[in-house]
Amino acid sequence: MKKITCWILPVLFLFIASIARSQPETQAPVAETENALLWEISGKKLSKPSYLFGTIHLIPRADYFLSEKAREAFKKAKRAAFEIDLEETMDIAGLMPMMMKMYMNNDTTLRDLLTQDEYSGVKAHFEKIGLPLGFLERIKPMFLSMLASEDVAASMGKGQSKESSTTSYEFELLAMAQEQKKEVVGLETAAYQMSMFDSIPYKVQAKMLVDAINSEDATGNDEFSQMVEMYKNQDIQGMQAMMGSSEDGLGKYEDLLLVRRNKNWIPVMEGMMHDEITFFAVGAGHLGGKQGVVNLLREQGYTLKPLR
Repeated sequence: MKKITCWILPVLFLFIASIARSQPETQAPVAETENALLWEISGKKLSKPSYLFGTIHLIPRADYFLSEKAREAFKKAKRAAFEIDLEETMDIAGLMPMMMKMYMNNDTTLRDLLTQDEYSGVKAHFEKIGLPLGFLERIKPMFLSMLASEDVAASMGKGQSKESSTTSYEFELLAMAQEQKKEVVGLETAAYQMSMFDSIPYKVQAKMLVDAINSEDATGNDEFSQMVEMYKNQDIQGMQAMMGSSEDGLGKYEDLLLVRRNKNWIPVMEGMMHDEITFFAVGAGHLGGKQGVVNLLREQGYTLKPLR
C-alpha cells in the first residue's frame, strides 16, 4: 500500500496541469517551426544556457523516449527543477496531510453531485477498469478524472509486463538527477497545487469527470491516448488545439490552473538560471502560446531556441 501511495500521489499532483484543458481561441498558436519539447534558454546576462523541457506526466513505457540532445542538456545542468519538489513527495509522512486534501469537504460524495443516470454510468466505467467506485466516493472528481482513463488505471495494475506498464517523465528524470547527484527543486509546492482544487466547485469537477468518461466510451480513444501521440510527435500546436476544444466548463478557471502558475514560475526560474545551469521539466501544456512559459521568458528578454 505504501508503495502504491508513494507512486500515485505525486503523479496526481503532476497531472493538475494536464487537467487545465481550456485555452482561449484567440490565443496565438505556437509556430510550426517551434514544435519542440526541448528549449535552450540564453541571453540576459546568463553566463551559461539553461534548458526548458516539456513533459507528459504519464506515458506508456513502450512510448517513452528521451532524445540525445535532452540527455546532453540534462547532463550539463547542475540542478533539476520540476513543477514541485518530487523528492519531498516521496516522503510518506509528509504525504499524509496531502492525502486528506484529496477528499471532498462536509462528507460530500460523488452521488451527491450527479444524476442517477450519470452516477450509474460513472460507476460502471470504474468497475470496468477495475477500480470499484465504493472506495472512491469522497475523492474530488478532478482526481477521479485522471484515474478514469483505462490507460492510466492499467498503470496501477499488478503483474504488468514492462512493455504494458506506464511511466512518468518526471520520475525518470528524477532518477537521472539522483544518479548524477543533482540538486532537485520545485517551482511551486504540492500544497499549492492541491489548493487549486478547492477553488473549483465540485459540480464543475463532476461534470468534467462525466464528460471525460463519455468521450472515452464513445470514441474508444481517450484524451490520454491522443495526447501521448501528439507528445511523441512533439506537436505542441496539436496539444494546444486539443486543450482549446474542451467544453468541460473549466474555461473560467484557466487563469488559476495555467496562466497564473506560468507567470508565477518566471521569477523563480530567473533566480535559478542566474545561480546555476538548470534543467526545467514542466508539463508540455505550459510551454506554448502567448501566456506560455516560452513566450513569457522571451518577453523578459531571454532567447529561447528550440532543440529537436
